[in-house]
Amino acid sequence: MRTIDHQELKQKMDHDESFRLVMALNEWQYQMKHIPGSLYFSTIQGALAELRKEDEIVVYCSDRTCIASTALGKVLENQGYTQLLHFAGGLAEWEQAGYPLEGRDAKA
Repeated sequence: MRTIDHQELKQKMDHDESFRLVMALNEWQYQMKHIPGSLYFSTIQGALAELRKEDEIVVYCSDRTCIASTALGKVLENQGYTQLLHFAGGLAEWEQAGYPLEGRDAKA
């Protein structure tokens, strides 16, 4: 799984590239703050039901110390998903770059 940074993710979004952005945190964290356009899944079965194997998928979580996105990426790889990208910097890097967030705790 290749790692991307906030600039590459923002460029993909700005150019309306076709990909699925998946936050690998729980519903409460998603409701508080997430990158616009993100999906989250309460169970891995939910993710597998929603994602197609041919989708390009970008996974992320809170920051570089969070292992949830790496773990989700490995599960998806084991299920046959091949177009996986890991945004390791997660919410912290995205917010620090000044990019928009959605959710109850997102700055307006």
